[in-house]
Amino acid sequence: MTRQAAIDHATAYFDEGGFVRDLARRVGLRTESQNEASADILSLYLEAEMKPAFTDMGFTSEIVIDPASGLPFLMAERFEGENLPTVLGYGHGDVVRGLDEGWADGLSPWRMTELNGKWYGRGTADNKGQHSINMAALKAVIETRGKLGFNAKYLIEMGEERGSPGLREVCRDHGERLKAHLLIASDGPRLNAERPTIFLGARGGITFDLVIEAREGGHHSGNWGGALSNPGVQLAHAIASLVGATGQIRVPELVPDALPQAVRDALADCEIDGGPDGPAIDADWGEPGLSTAERVFGWCALEVLAFETGNPRSPVNAIPPRAWARLQLRFVVGIDPEAVVPAVRRHLDRQGFPMVKIVAAGDEIFRATRLDPNDPWVGWAVDSIALSSGKKPALLPNLGGSLPNDIFADILKLRTIWVPHSYPGCSQHAPNEHLPKQIAREGLAIMAGLYWDLGEADVPDL
Repeated sequence: MTRQAAIDHATAYFDEGGFVRDLARRVGLRTESQNEASADILSLYLEAEMKPAFTDMGFTSEIVIDPASGLPFLMAERFEGENLPTVLGYGHGDVVRGLDEGWADGLSPWRMTELNGKWYGRGTADNKGQHSINMAALKAVIETRGKLGFNAKYLIEMGEERGSPGLREVCRDHGERLKAHLLIASDGPRLNAERPTIFLGARGGITFDLVIEAREGGHHSGNWGGALSNPGVQLAHAIASLVGATGQIRVPELVPDALPQAVRDALADCEIDGGPDGPAIDADWGEPGLSTAERVFGWCALEVLAFETGNPRSPVNAIPPRAWARLQLRFVVGIDPEAVVPAVRRHLDRQGFPMVKIVAAGDEIFRATRLDPNDPWVGWAVDSIALSSGKKPALLPNLGGSLPNDIFADILKLRTIWVPHSYPGCSQHAPNEHLPKQIAREGLAIMAGLYWDLGEADVPDL
């Protein structure tokens, strides 16, 4: 049997309706990890969907419970030989809240619906559709070749949309069981809908609040205007000292010293395009001298997520006693997240804003990671995907967003290669989440080719 036969087997599963049936059934399970009422369904997804699918492929599997979070994790393994490469796969079966009332007429987050060449439903893009593609591709290779030709392990969690509580501990406690040579997984979007994409890590993310509490209660703006400080004005100026009017970060410790040449080279032919439904790019926003792709995938961004002072819904003629803002730094390799808040504190003090308190937001801190774009396994993956798709893949040094890649890179010490099967306009985390059918079908072909090539003798040295 041949490589092309494995690809044809995977795409036949799509064309004959097997993929849509399996994904529709999985979408129908309301696995909202942010909803306490869905706790039993999280376990059901692993028991009813994942374990049987892996058993059918000759994997052994076990569900373990993180004692602190109570969340279930599935670990599956297929062992074929001592001297073969071992590859870890990853996915998450939980989804964000359905937001049922916001979906377009005729659509539901819990019923997969085809419309204009797209499948709508919660989890179609993030992440049920993506790990379903990879699992089906694994099966296609096994059924075509009679074996994989490598050892495969898989980890599926059910709390990623809550910040992956317990994932770090599970990987530490079960490090030997999850030991592998590299991670190949799928999450996040492609660069655009048409172009297959590889990314090698993720930007980190840290969120913090800025607060000014000037006094108890508001005071009449006519009687006291000019005599009392206004926290809203002060906080606006404090934020403006951190990030300029065109988005340039003004705190040197919050940006890297330079853009590495390997990153610049990888991004040279990458253009960000959200498609016809995506927002227009603000070309002059962010760090001067960088392309838009370099700003998103190679640099840091400091964003104001929310700002509140007074009563925004019902303003009154009073100087507010308090102002609050939530900020988020998306950062790349080279930035220490533990140093971010101290650096902001020093900067605000230097700029004359000692009244601004900095409060940790309590969100999970994701650390930045990036596999070297010159690693031989990266070139191998690029060549494999190009052969399967007939297209030159976009190579992103890291995803612009954040995901728990640092756990795989830093704790399990793995090379990390991500092959996403979504696109920027998929509406993940929003109503009307969807997966274009053409991306799903192409993803099956790409992954079948990639897994086939892993079983060949000419893979890079480990």
